[in-house]
Amino acid sequence: MPVRLFVSIMLLLLTPELRAQRTVTLRVDATAIQGRFQPNWAYFGHDEPNYTYMPYGKQLIGRLFAMSRGGVHIRTHNLLTTGDGTASLKWGSTNAYTQDAAGRPIYDWTILDKIFDEYRDAGITPFVEIGFMPKALSIHPDPYRHDFPRGSIFTGWAYPPKDFGKWAELVHQWVLHSVERYGRKNVESWDWEVWNEPDIGYWQGKPGEYDQLYDYAVDAVKRALPSARVGGPGTTNPSNPKAAAFFRNFLIHCTQGKNYATGKTGAPLDFISFHAKGGIRLVDGHVQMEIRRHLANIEKGFEIMASFPALRDLPVVISESDPEGCAACSVTAHPEDAYRLTSQYASYTAAVLRGALELAQRYKINLQGVLTWAFEFEDAPYFAGYRALMTRDIDLPVLNVFRMFGLMGGERIQAESSGALSLDSILSSSARDTPDIDALATRDDRRVTVLIWNYHDDAVPAPPALVNLTVKGIHRPTRQILLRQYAIDSATSNAYAAWMAMGSPQEPTAEQSARLKSAGQLQLADSPQWLNATQDTLHLTLQLPSQGVSLVELSW
Repeated sequence: MPVRLFVSIMLLLLTPELRAQRTVTLRVDATAIQGRFQPNWAYFGHDEPNYTYMPYGKQLIGRLFAMSRGGVHIRTHNLLTTGDGTASLKWGSTNAYTQDAAGRPIYDWTILDKIFDEYRDAGITPFVEIGFMPKALSIHPDPYRHDFPRGSIFTGWAYPPKDFGKWAELVHQWVLHSVERYGRKNVESWDWEVWNEPDIGYWQGKPGEYDQLYDYAVDAVKRALPSARVGGPGTTNPSNPKAAAFFRNFLIHCTQGKNYATGKTGAPLDFISFHAKGGIRLVDGHVQMEIRRHLANIEKGFEIMASFPALRDLPVVISESDPEGCAACSVTAHPEDAYRLTSQYASYTAAVLRGALELAQRYKINLQGVLTWAFEFEDAPYFAGYRALMTRDIDLPVLNVFRMFGLMGGERIQAESSGALSLDSILSSSARDTPDIDALATRDDRRVTVLIWNYHDDAVPAPPALVNLTVKGIHRPTRQILLRQYAIDSATSNAYAAWMAMGSPQEPTAEQSARLKSAGQLQLADSPQWLNATQDTLHLTLQLPSQGVSLVELSW
């Protein structure tokens, strides 16, 4: 069955009569403070760096900046890859390094500056990935550019350098140039991550050669800017024994090994990064996600970190955290990725963030960032189903959950839901038997926000939940409280649903385009209203559709 037809049928069948409605009690206590609500969700990334300065890419980074008071970080592959700057799926280039006929380095920062100028102008903080290998340095330069989706992507750019000294000098000159162009204080706020997923095909050298690459890179960065923050290794799912072994051995190298660049013991490590992914498949014609796998990978990464007491307090960035592994795969070729266009992606993202925060607390991890590997695909067909935040200039439902996160802030407070699946239950059984109906809540001086989601692994019809919300600990004295309720579901804050209702036009008219842009914005479920506050507790009732997310904002 075509994916669009399948989703249309699901939307039509989504009625409360299909199953008995579930009632959930949600209690929020604004006096039970659980620490600061950090903007560790405000991390994004993509393969194609040249999209950054293209029209839709520029629009998107502006929208990302506008939704976070705490700053947005962007990571991208291919910042040192050789080429003319032409982008394609899973590819990009900057031509930062070439050599003359005598083998002398030629540094050209023109394209890199276009990328980082956009970050600077938009107020974005780069999460700088140091990679990949320039053709002139690669020990296996040909073939160099891949032809995704045909053949292997692990071509010449994935190999070790012929000369680690020249590799180090490239990194050194890059950092010096960055300080000169963007200012020392600005560059001190960047994180520099050495390479990407060196435990799999992204690194065609031996594990020890990655340690060598890391040592030379971090030494080069520190010589240019001693206060710079450098880390890694950005390995894949730690639940995989091979990935776990690579991750653990890297940490041993950084704490006990001989440094290839300096000859000293150990290597500087200012933050630690790894990746965590879930799983997606089609089951009986519908999408089935696997949040269990995603959170299990985060847990294993934290468990490995916690086994190194000397590193335990370091910041951790999950520098790719996604439902599955291929952002550049479309729904046409991979119908199981249909979740990307719907509110299920939004509810999943909320549930994963809660799980990551709880796991960080359990293992006493300093969780700095949870990076969503999604951006935009310039000039791709409308709603092609790549893992993206925007299709052309139209926002997808998942972008609105980040807007909800951005409306939260201050201190995290206690939220207890009778419909929540415990963390251990999700780690054991995922969210298959019953949905996870849970919440995150925050407070600041004159506001309480409650983010509520109704997530299930299976994209099947289900009735909305009836949520009885109690919020206690409202600051007194106050007589009136302003209620705003924002929503993401199969009909609200959902440009894809609007596009489907139009008949899926690939060349929308100006009027249709305006309607789609409007439908893609974060919308109120109802008009704002003033509530009388006669005591420090409020009681509200709301309907929360399956795979829906709601943000209740109370201000005074």
